[in-house]
Amino acid sequence: MRRLLSAARPVLFDSLGVVVFALLAALHLDVIFATLAAASVAVGLVAWERLRGRPVPALQWLSLGLVLVPAGATLLTHDPRFMMAKPTIIYTLAGLAMLQPGWMQRYLADYPALWNEAVINRFGFIWAGLMFATSVANLVVAVLFTPWWPTFIAAFPLGSKFVLFVVQYVTLRSIARRKMQAARAVT
Repeated sequence: MRRLLSAARPVLFDSLGVVVFALLAALHLDVIFATLAAASVAVGLVAWERLRGRPVPALQWLSLGLVLVPAGATLLTHDPRFMMAKPTIIYTLAGLAMLQPGWMQRYLADYPALWNEAVINRFGFIWAGLMFATSVANLVVAVLFTPWWPTFIAAFPLGSKFVLFVVQYVTLRSIARRKMQAARAVT
């Protein structure tokens, strides 16, 4: 369990601003408050990395931009429909970013035994597919099932990512075990 939490940490860290917004929206808190909280978390995470002298990863910069730009528009317009469409934009852009082979290697740097480039790249494309599916589902729910949107945004994106994360984790650990057993059998 400790390894699973350690592996999940970078993913949660990069998307914490979006997670904060989703949780506050699910609790039906004021849209302005939820927006300001998410923007504050996103800015704080980037500032924390910079203060520690670490480079800020591309996905974290993307996450910051995807929180700040829509947050500004929401604060200016006070239009909740914009907030409901925002995740569609976010998931589409994230899916596009995840189409680049090798993007996931940053998240597996501490686990060289898990490296199997072909499998990692396939999972990267599966993640991109999940982002695109979530994008479409968000737009459908926001437009056609508006009252259900807060529940959807709080449950489906996080739940589907968690399920895929666990499937990927178990698959990569299984491959790593087989590689280690094969190496032991040779010696």
